[in-house]
Amino acid sequence: MLDHTSKAKRFYKSKVWRDCRSSYITSVFGLCERCGEPGDIVHHKTYISMDNINDPRILLNHDNLELLCITCHNREHFKGKAMREGFHFDEGGQLVYRPPS
Repeated sequence: MLDHTSKAKRFYKSKVWRDCRSSYITSVFGLCERCGEPGDIVHHKTYISMDNINDPRILLNHDNLELLCITCHNREHFKGKAMREGFHFDEGGQLVYRPPS
């Protein structure tokens, strides 16, 4: 049985996703919906999991999508997560290194 990651990778390579992604980007004029910068990633508001990996209402529904720039996407996925000592996200969402004192 495939795990969620394998199925998700296959989904993201599918024509149906590429078409949905393209139409969504056009619908929001290619701009990040959080900061207004050019968008990079079509993000699923309800994260893809084993429970919904085959549900088109989650995967292909424009109401569940959000176009984000890489900075806003990193803020969404990595907020509050522990990372290697000395690394953190700055106020702009960029990964930076500050040596421990």
